[in-house]
Amino acid sequence: MFDKLNVEDAQERIRPFVNATPVLTSSYLNDLTGKNLYFKCENFQKTGSFKARGALNAILKARSSGHVTGVIAHSGGNHGQAVAWAAKQIGVPCVVVSPSTTPKTKVDAMRDYGAEMVITEPTMTAMVETSARLAKERGYTFIDPMNDYDVMSGQGTVAKEFLEQVDGLEAVLIATGGGGLASGVAGYVKAQKPACKVFCVEPAGKDLQRSFEAGRRLTEYGKLIDTVADGCRPLAVGDKCFDVLLRSAEHTVFPVTDEEILEAMKLILQRMKLVVEPSAALGLAAILKYKDALKDYHNIGLVLCGGNVDLTQNLGKHE
Repeated sequence: MFDKLNVEDAQERIRPFVNATPVLTSSYLNDLTGKNLYFKCENFQKTGSFKARGALNAILKARSSGHVTGVIAHSGGNHGQAVAWAAKQIGVPCVVVSPSTTPKTKVDAMRDYGAEMVITEPTMTAMVETSARLAKERGYTFIDPMNDYDVMSGQGTVAKEFLEQVDGLEAVLIATGGGGLASGVAGYVKAQKPACKVFCVEPAGKDLQRSFEAGRRLTEYGKLIDTVADGCRPLAVGDKCFDVLLRSAEHTVFPVTDEEILEAMKLILQRMKLVVEPSAALGLAAILKYKDALKDYHNIGLVLCGGNVDLTQNLGKHE
């Protein structure tokens, strides 16, 4: 295990609060892909995504090191919900800075968990600067959405559970936005089961593979890409995340288009009867697209990273 990740301690810390999510299968999708697919259902996690793991671990770890008067985060939705929920568990106030493009369902959910919402321009720069200013003014602890080893360790508990639940995994495909989940999972799997390979899947336009090939990040941190997978919008992964990924993930990255993501999302809904957000469908989209590249892997794990989809886009007209 990389010395800055501690997944075992994170699991003990968060275990009383989070769900040990199930792994489901689909005979139809197995037949369609010619693989044995195992879906780790983080859409059933507290707040509807894996983000609850990392946010809670970071807050509990910070509290154990000193007094936490409040927490602040910047997020397009899932991290903000997770931080707001985690803050509520330990009884401290929470502020979430969100871009104006955040789906209404996620803004409403963050408020419902008790967060004070601050809306900014839809850029990483605006969110980072606003969060830093408010954290300084109020004396709150900032909880990074991905580029923090305590957050990564919390997300890595997904991998610890997955390896305990499924014997013989040969590969795991992970949707990659800012890199917190991918680095936590890849770091743990590399340390505990190096024969199992972890691949990053990204929305088209992110181009993480060029950075892997160069051995350094080539994309500018702070920019967002236009994709239906709103949980994967950061153009660059965090520098700490990149360091872990460079050493632990495969350097073949699978980009998928919006159309491919939506088709995979539809298959998951129709065949598995699971509501997932677009980011959760990236793994299946990659398996359907990159059959040759994955031909040597038969038992493949996919993380359904979240289920916070805005159903009002389709159902609101019937209200």
